[in-house]
Amino acid sequence: MLRKNLPKTFLRDVSRDDVKRVHSWIEDEEVSESWFGRYNYGDPAHLGYDPKKMIDASESEWDRTFNDPNHEPHRTILSVINEKDEHIGEIQLSIDEALGDAQLSILIGRKDLWHQGYGSSVLLIAMQYVFEKLQLYRIWVDIPEYNQNARTLFDHAGFKHEGTLRKSRPHEGARFNSVIMGILSQEYNSLYESGISQYF
Repeated sequence: MLRKNLPKTFLRDVSRDDVKRVHSWIEDEEVSESWFGRYNYGDPAHLGYDPKKMIDASESEWDRTFNDPNHEPHRTILSVINEKDEHIGEIQLSIDEALGDAQLSILIGRKDLWHQGYGSSVLLIAMQYVFEKLQLYRIWVDIPEYNQNARTLFDHAGFKHEGTLRKSRPHEGARFNSVIMGILSQEYNSLYESGISQYF
């Protein structure tokens, strides 16, 4: 189970200043590897949009990226804020409404806040958003095998190992497996029947 007395986090719409910070965060090797890693050609990966290009994007391009409800699969991108109203990360949800599930990705871009419970806090908020607000059935994550901290986080939150993607992640000149972990709505309801507020 997740520990108690976690720092509070909140989700809000992405701003242009947020995108600038995301761009600077993923230039850091450690941060990019904790997020989507790097493409085969070496650039830091960022699914959903290219932070460098979006900094000066037109309003129409911005709306297509962050506010297009007709894009399939529907991608919801939100910024993570701490109690001081500081932007500290981002979540992405790739939602398949027909199947009732969402793939979740969490980034804590502020390295000075790593290992302080922010990842756990955001995960709880994201699960509440998906299961209670969106009323979806399943959340799943794709975690490279070398990111043991992430695997431990999701394991403690109640996610189950569902499968392995062989050699799906390039990393430091080699290829590594990644694991698929998931949690169902009834599992969430059972584990968190007293509400997530008990963790804060």
